[in-house]
Amino acid sequence: MQEKKKLSRNSIYTLALCGIMAALGIVLKFVATINIGDYIRIGLSNIPGIIISALLGPWIGGAFWGVLDVLKYIVAPSGPFYPLFTLSAVVGGILYGLILYKKPVSIFRVLAAVFVNKLVVTVCLNTLWLKFLYGYGIMAILPGRIISALVMLPIDTAITFAILKLCVGLYHQYGPAKEAPAES
Repeated sequence: MQEKKKLSRNSIYTLALCGIMAALGIVLKFVATINIGDYIRIGLSNIPGIIISALLGPWIGGAFWGVLDVLKYIVAPSGPFYPLFTLSAVVGGILYGLILYKKPVSIFRVLAAVFVNKLVVTVCLNTLWLKFLYGYGIMAILPGRIISALVMLPIDTAITFAILKLCVGLYHQYGPAKEAPAES
């Protein structure tokens, strides 16, 4: 007979943290997002995902970003649902996790993470998905997307650095405790 696997304190903590961050991400989509046309969106709703990727790693981060993308669409749809944007979200979560997980938070590391994400996900992948979805010419929308990414790069870096510095410190101070040894 198969034994039931118990949830550890760490997995319960991870689920609770992901739930809280998902709720925060949905709220931030409503109160801290500005849409400029169909193809430029400026907002802070990705901050909870960055926190999850930095604290819990690239794979949990990627899964979190994918699930959060679908949840945000269900709660507040904007345009048709396009699964490739969810793939972009997963890639973004993995990239942030690969660059930030288990590494000291520094302004240069955060700048690198934000830059790589903006280059790979925002400028490359999402521009390609917009071409497939709406038929926009890549060269017609690429300049606006590059300008938006460059304008937001220092802003996103500063905000992400400040929030990550605080959250990583709190996580290490108050995060999940090590499992207590089993009593015999």
